[in-house]
Amino acid sequence: MAHDEPLHKSLIRDTTAYFAYVLLVTTLGPFQFGFHLAELNAPQDVITCKKDSLEQSALSTSLPHCIPMNTTQFSVVTSVFTLGGLIGALSAGPSCNQYGRLLIMRATTVSFVLGSAIETFASNIPMLAFGRLAAGLGCGAAIVVVPIYIAETAPPKEKGLFGAFTQISICMGILVTQLLGYFLSKGNLWRIILAVAGVIGLVQLVGLILVPESPKWLAEHKSPQHARHILQKIRGHKVDVDAEVKAWNIDATEDDISEEEALLSAPPGSHPAPNPKAATASIGIWDALIHPAYRPAVIAVVAVMFTQQLTGINSIVMYSVSLLSSLLPTTASLLIVAVSALNVVVTAVCAPLSDKIGRKTCILLSIAGMGTCSTLLALGLLFGVKLLAAVATLVFVASFAFGLGPVPFILANELVGPEAVGATQSCGLAANWIATFLVSQFFPIIDKALGGQGKVYFIFAGFAALLGCFIAYWVPETKGKSGMEEVWGKREARERME
Repeated sequence: MAHDEPLHKSLIRDTTAYFAYVLLVTTLGPFQFGFHLAELNAPQDVITCKKDSLEQSALSTSLPHCIPMNTTQFSVVTSVFTLGGLIGALSAGPSCNQYGRLLIMRATTVSFVLGSAIETFASNIPMLAFGRLAAGLGCGAAIVVVPIYIAETAPPKEKGLFGAFTQISICMGILVTQLLGYFLSKGNLWRIILAVAGVIGLVQLVGLILVPESPKWLAEHKSPQHARHILQKIRGHKVDVDAEVKAWNIDATEDDISEEEALLSAPPGSHPAPNPKAATASIGIWDALIHPAYRPAVIAVVAVMFTQQLTGINSIVMYSVSLLSSLLPTTASLLIVAVSALNVVVTAVCAPLSDKIGRKTCILLSIAGMGTCSTLLALGLLFGVKLLAAVATLVFVASFAFGLGPVPFILANELVGPEAVGATQSCGLAANWIATFLVSQFFPIIDKALGGQGKVYFIFAGFAALLGCFIAYWVPETKGKSGMEEVWGKREARERME
């Protein structure tokens, strides 16, 4: 690709219809994460019986129209989703290294379907909480394995762009559930919102039948020759994949199987017999934490993931309707739909920026914008300035979408070697889920303890300042660097090989 080749031309050339299909199906996992994250936001008052819902609805069922809950109980139901996510994230990294990316993605769809079904038919608090826990298991695993899979199948020169599709899908999930909530937060129609996620889970399960295993994982654990042919199918038959195959550092030139066997006879998700010559040892979570070569990367990814949540984005995603309703009683729900749409647009528009100005630059600019807007939002809510609160909310979300939303999901794959990607991603996503739990569980409690009026956003601004300074000091730039050796230096590379 020429250095100054327009992005749309390179995308047309590098993106096959098959890769587009693979990308669409796999990113339904992150879509589910965004969907479940925000599904209780708009209908909160109806679900908890705080808002009278006596009007007749088209959904005829013997299930109750609402489930009585106080603030603490609702916080538990909301945050238990993150407990499932934490368990899923911790287990997905080692599992996807051992059993493959594809098998774990298929397993997540079962969790989506079962969890959504339990939520939809819940008649009490424990049942609703258990459904969210089950859905959280799949979501936690999905946002570990899908970014890894995309990084291993995307065209090398557009990894940052396609890596952003994880966050774009999360944003789309949030937008869809907010739109459904805007129209269905009445009667017992809120149950339809929860059921939609189950239907999407079934669609993904069927769609994954035609999705192949990651060629890079196959090369390292099974058959390099089969992996090469799958990569060729993803890239297109006329594309030269020699450079990508060479980057695996595995001999994939032996013609043990014919191209016709690989591309036509074998099902897309099938695995050939293990190849001992291609196998590499995977690094577990504990080994990644204690090994001096991997520990800096784990700290970097964990810090960025903590920052993604402790700057307060999920306070908007989960609680914004109730938070803003006192200041904007008639337009809060509509504003949040607009915020969710803005999140999708800015994430998509800014997706190529990490490939142009750098991952670290995007993250630091994002943190600066969110910290500033947190302060302005707190002032707007505190002094009742409606316009300031509304604008600060919009720019706050746009700042998140610019960098801190999409970039963290691609860092693990660029900071460590392939043998430690799963463990590093699991550590990072575990930190992400812990921080998400802290925000979802304690945001309404702290906000109430501080007397409301948005004072809690001063705390988020403080976190942005502290964590931004740490990231500026610790996290290296990965743009344009081919692997761990370039990112961290030759000494760490030698330690890793010992």
